[in-house]
Amino acid sequence: MDPAGGCPHADNARLLARGAVTPVVLPGEVEGMAVLGHDALREFLSHPDVAKGARHFTALAEGRIPDGWPLRTFATVPGMTTADGADHRRLRALVSSAFTARRVEELRPRVEAVTAGLLDGLAGAAAAGDGVADLRRHYALPLPLGVICELLGVDPAHQDRLHHLSGLVVATDTEPARAVAANRELVELLASIVTARAAAPGDDLTSALIAAHGEDGDRLSGPELIGTLLLMIVAGHETTLNLITNAVRALCAHRDQLALVVEGRATWADVVEETLRWDSPVSYFPFRYPTRDLTVDGTLIPRGTPVLAGYSAAGRDTKAHGPDADRFDITRATTAKHLSLGHGPHYCLGAPLARLEATTALEALFTRFPDLDLAVPEEELVRHAGFVGNSVRELPVRPTR
Repeated sequence: MDPAGGCPHADNARLLARGAVTPVVLPGEVEGMAVLGHDALREFLSHPDVAKGARHFTALAEGRIPDGWPLRTFATVPGMTTADGADHRRLRALVSSAFTARRVEELRPRVEAVTAGLLDGLAGAAAAGDGVADLRRHYALPLPLGVICELLGVDPAHQDRLHHLSGLVVATDTEPARAVAANRELVELLASIVTARAAAPGDDLTSALIAAHGEDGDRLSGPELIGTLLLMIVAGHETTLNLITNAVRALCAHRDQLALVVEGRATWADVVEETLRWDSPVSYFPFRYPTRDLTVDGTLIPRGTPVLAGYSAAGRDTKAHGPDADRFDITRATTAKHLSLGHGPHYCLGAPLARLEATTALEALFTRFPDLDLAVPEEELVRHAGFVGNSVRELPVRPTR
């Protein structure tokens, strides 16, 4: 796996031609596996003999993973993403009420209001920049980051730093010393947020989590609370940031598909689902571990192997999505549903919120700026650092009316 990342689709196609499961070499020469095929990934994500807990990671348990390993946080952060069974259900139950379809729908007026203000900011940035503005910075980022921080009761003054640190944590090319420092600072910042909320509770999710009790009467431990906040902030904005960015890129490159929505022959929800399949905001997500030697689609995955979930590859698997799986088509009618929001017990808790934010953002953007287009050719866009996130670093656009 290339720590510097890049567009994954050509490599994915070559790998898929060889099989649905493949061995990979992770940073630091750590041996792992990746599940790429749609059907194989669907089976693997819900398999009862596959775990998320770091104690099942053989190399980590044997002390062969250094502190500065760029993917260590994915394996070791306490919380839902590294918990299994009853522990996972306990942690998930404590936050799930904030992300139900009903609760998310109640957020719609606030999301629409934030979006309207950001469109004004995008227009202002373009006016100050010879008609060009970075849509990622001025629109796709502040919407999900602002909403999740508001839900959590995080002071807006922390948002820029939280985004910067989370970017270092999820990047696979961060140098070891810098990765350790970024993790430490992020934990310290989250701890200060918890302290502030504990001293002055409010009508926010962090205050609710501090006060919440599970069914057995236990509260979240300190590390679990920090890990839960880290997960919700990182996953709550990085993925939606990439989703909105990738959808705008796709529509600018496929004006015929945009016309279908404008003419009422398709919906913005169709755009979001096809973007999730065609250009998943997460390319390879770490980690899961077989708790026994496991054969998936004819390939043996040894017990304790760190396995990447290959969402970007599964989305373009021709066996599941047809021979034209690499074509962006919002009217696509296939029986296979994309897996980009996960599958099984760890299915994305924030999926309803991500969908609301993305559909709202796209409809408002192209209603305000119907002729919006990229300011540079697609091939000149610089890709996201690392092989976990899948997008571009900047998206210069001309938001003309």
